[in-house]
Amino acid sequence: MANLGIAVSGGPNASEIVRLMKLAEELGYTSGWVAEGHGGDQFAVLGAVATATSKLQLGTAITSVFVRTIPTIAMAAMTVDQLSAGRFILGVGSSHKVQVEPEHGVTYAKPITRVRETVEIVRNLMRDGQVSYEGETVSIENFDLWFQPLRPSLPIYAAGLFPKMVATTGEIADGIILTRSTLKTASEVRQHLAEGAARAGRDPAEIKITSLLPTSVANDRKEAYDRMRPGLALYAGFFPRYNRLIAEHGFADEAAKIAEAWGRGDHKTAIAAVSDAMVAATSVAGTPEECRERLQAYRESGIEEPIISPFARGPGAALVFEEAIRACAPV
Repeated sequence: MANLGIAVSGGPNASEIVRLMKLAEELGYTSGWVAEGHGGDQFAVLGAVATATSKLQLGTAITSVFVRTIPTIAMAAMTVDQLSAGRFILGVGSSHKVQVEPEHGVTYAKPITRVRETVEIVRNLMRDGQVSYEGETVSIENFDLWFQPLRPSLPIYAAGLFPKMVATTGEIADGIILTRSTLKTASEVRQHLAEGAARAGRDPAEIKITSLLPTSVANDRKEAYDRMRPGLALYAGFFPRYNRLIAEHGFADEAAKIAEAWGRGDHKTAIAAVSDAMVAATSVAGTPEECRERLQAYRESGIEEPIISPFARGPGAALVFEEAIRACAPV
């Protein structure tokens, strides 16, 4: 059966997410991911999902290396790993300065170094049960575990978009979490992963490529595309890194218009600037059949685990996710 994941980044509440993940497991999905952001405590939710499922791999996509201390990240990961009987993947990333500093009051600096040091500390703590560390972004005099982890190591994936972070992922991580990928992304990413893997003496083929893929399913393509525009406008308008990504995908003019409109608070114009071509290139959108075909195209392009990521807020959010899970389920 083809690999397929489902990610939730807000909208459904914790109990609804548990129900959705149980449904996904029943329908043949291979992984379930929970973001951090503003959608609730991801580790608490995943702990509940762990006790309600038996086969689904569970992961964070992603946990920010800035807004939790690194020992706290490690203990949370080990807790969900134990509750899930070893089904947990720790997905880490640097998040964004526009979120970390104004929303959490935490200084954002040297993001790639912070990710690297986080991965090293988590692995050391799991292996040894104790860690002392002096790095560029973090200093830990001593931290020791008062419990025994289920296993001495677990898979760690890192989020990456651009060459330097992707190469770093090739050095340090077991997998990469991409987002808003096109059908060209995987082959380009594999080259940069190989560069980093070579520096560390690793086999790049062992590094798994996953991607969060914004997903909208409807009875007709226009409706699905229209549902996709607000989320794409938000990401390209608010986050400089995603604006750059969209521009580098070949939509520089649209990205510039979205950023300009979003910057002056004109969200309606920003949404209108999201073209059909942008949606088609970076998303899974359309009828159920079209969405399944698109997911298969991503697999064939080198995305080993496509992860559908519906966007919905408000009282009906869980239903939007359920419809997407059912429509895109592996055959």
